[in-house]
Amino acid sequence: MKKLVYIASPYTLGDPVLNVRTQIDAAEKVTELGFLPYIPLLNHLWHIASPHDYQYWIDAGIEWVRHCDILLRLPGDSKGADAEVQLAAELGIPVIYGLHNFRMYVQFDIIKIEVKFPPASEG
Repeated sequence: MKKLVYIASPYTLGDPVLNVRTQIDAAEKVTELGFLPYIPLLNHLWHIASPHDYQYWIDAGIEWVRHCDILLRLPGDSKGADAEVQLAAELGIPVIYGLHNFRMYVQFDIIKIEVKFPPASEG
């Protein structure tokens, strides 16, 4: 069974259509390496056909993260993608930053990449 790779990246910062294309390009590379990518930004098309509020899409992404084997974080600022990274790390799901590191992960059969976050400030 192929491992499921959730691709996390910016959507609303910059051009959403170009951001979708970036995820599709990454998904092609992930597929070539023998994994099954999940492209959450394809929901862009679903949103055009049947709009939902922002929180709906955030919640849907979070739920998909819970089912992935690996989270691939592409470059760019994104509160949503950062929340997905944090959840994956909390669940013990490997988080890999960038396609180059993903290739290294595959090539060297790395078991886990640990991501630690500073404690949230109380306030």
